[in-house]
Amino acid sequence: MTAPSPSPGRPPAELAGRTALVTGAAGGIGAACVLRLAAAGARVRALDRDAAALAELARTAEGEGAGASVETVVLDLGDLDAAEHVAGGADILVNNAGVQLVRPIEDFPPDAFHAILTVMLEAPFRLLRGALPHMYAQGWGRVVNISSVHGLRASAYKSAYVAAKHGLEGLSKTAALEGARHGVTSNCVSPGYVRTPLIERQLSDQADAHSLPAERVVTDVLLAGQALKRLIEPEEVAEAVAYLCGPHAGAVTGATLTMDGGWTAR
Repeated sequence: MTAPSPSPGRPPAELAGRTALVTGAAGGIGAACVLRLAAAGARVRALDRDAAALAELARTAEGEGAGASVETVVLDLGDLDAAEHVAGGADILVNNAGVQLVRPIEDFPPDAFHAILTVMLEAPFRLLRGALPHMYAQGWGRVVNISSVHGLRASAYKSAYVAAKHGLEGLSKTAALEGARHGVTSNCVSPGYVRTPLIERQLSDQADAHSLPAERVVTDVLLAGQALKRLIEPEEVAEAVAYLCGPHAGAVTGATLTMDGGWTAR
């Protein structure tokens, strides 16, 4: 099965005048969110540690007529103070950056566990600290946390990733409760397996962990619990993000929008 084709034409400029910050913006879901929010009229700060990939994203945005709306920011989210600072003035915050390592718990390197939780849980907290004062002052803001089906369900060999995503779901709900009286919403988009470089890099680790050839990992492992037997496309996730940032989602907060092909229906 293939993903639905995007609707023709440019979306309405529903986010004109808004500034959005997207982390992990250089590829995959992050890049799709940057382009989609820019198409909706937002000025987008595209943040990533990969300068070369950010430059490629800027060229893509230029080719789509959104070059003037995209500012690239090279930053490693391990620098938590810098992350908090760069979020200042953002009307929209999309916490997307993620890393993965597949190992049994007894073999999981403690420093890698710490690094994954830093990037995927502590950095979103610090970005919220930086962004919320401006959102509160103006009485409007949108926080969208790119979680995962692993924020709702666990899988073996992914202790750090599962712990971080479960934590992100809780952080998002707390931000929703605190932000409601200030006009700020906070939600998660929680996809299943998305066609991204992060997934592609997992294949060899998963093949080793499950003693399977790499070509069988997608069908026998990744999509084993998913009713819809295809990978989700980054653009599908970006459409969900754009909806949550738009004018029709003002009453949606503290929610998790699952895009998991039916995984959690079981």
